[in-house]
Amino acid sequence: MVEAYVLITAAIGKVRQAVQELQRVKGVKSARVVTGPYDIIALIEAKDLAALTNAIVGRIHKIKGIVDTNTAIVVE
Repeated sequence: MVEAYVLITAAIGKVRQAVQELQRVKGVKSARVVTGPYDIIALIEAKDLAALTNAIVGRIHKIKGIVDTNTAIVVE
């Protein structure tokens, strides 16, 4: 299994809606609204790197209100 934290920037006024959509994406273990340079941090689990990429590029990037992502793959 591969885990990653996805640091997400959302459009103004779209944070809560984006979190609700994120929680419906397969593999998203948690999605939380945070303070700081990012609006949301999501923990994602996938069977391999290809599945992780598909979840991020194929699903998360298509959610309305998500402007940008930065992915940190868990190594330990």
